[in-house]
Amino acid sequence: QVQLVESGGGLVQAGGSLRLSCAASGRTLSRYNMAWFRQAPGKEREFVAGITWSSGSTYYADSVKGRFTISRDNAKNMVYLQMNSLKPEDTAVYYCAAGDNLRAGPNWYAYWGQGTQVTVSS
Repeated sequence: QVQLVESGGGLVQAGGSLRLSCAASGRTLSRYNMAWFRQAPGKEREFVAGITWSSGSTYYADSVKGRFTISRDNAKNMVYLQMNSLKPEDTAVYYCAAGDNLRAGPNWYAYWGQGTQVTVSS
């Protein structure tokens, strides 16, 4: 079992930055592919960014490419999402997820955090 806890969300003005953190406990994250998803009110949960466990390759949704950066520290059992140039449409609950496969669909991930709210004001 893996327990994931997100932190770092909050209220920020458009153009600002936030850094989300995901702390894992229970088992090491080093063998899991990790991803960040987000869900806005009335919308489906969508893939934001992912990072593989083996090579550290990263993948991003087109909507955040060039603005967000995902990283991981296996020694600390942590995953991060640096979000720059935030836009009001980035407002959502952000979730950290761990799974054996790095895919865009949320069903591929077995472990989820409780989410952290990100609100971007215009």
